[in-house]
Amino acid sequence: MLAEDIMTEDVITVNQDDTIKDVARLLSDNEISGLPVINDDGEVVGIITEQDLIIRDKKLHFPDYIYLLDSIIYLESLREFEEEFKKMIGTQVEEVMTEEVITVNQETPTDEIVELMLEHKINRVPVIDNGELVGIISRGDLVKLLAD
Repeated sequence: MLAEDIMTEDVITVNQDDTIKDVARLLSDNEISGLPVINDDGEVVGIITEQDLIIRDKKLHFPDYIYLLDSIIYLESLREFEEEFKKMIGTQVEEVMTEEVITVNQETPTDEIVELMLEHKINRVPVIDNGELVGIISRGDLVKLLAD
């Protein structure tokens, strides 16, 4: 079976300029857990999920450091701290979304999709055809396949 056989074609998307409040409303109203983010040209530029929204309520963890011979040595990456901080204060989708998007095409076999989801610990993959979003496959779609 291929991606085109199980994908949801009517994909709800958000634009990178939309607000976090808009995303929360869409997720809640449609009872879904994530959305592809598109730019003004209709290209998929990210994914935003419930987890991205929930992390905003997480307590900010400042980098641990030690002093050694009048130098500061950071025990955790400042980049990670910056990313965490950016997501916590972001009000627009582009500030909170995950930018590295794993996608498939319509001809991708479902067993490869399962492997991608497990390997990358993701719950959904956009289906792209010639750079255009044509569908999305969630773990729920794969469970339906098992039920049939």
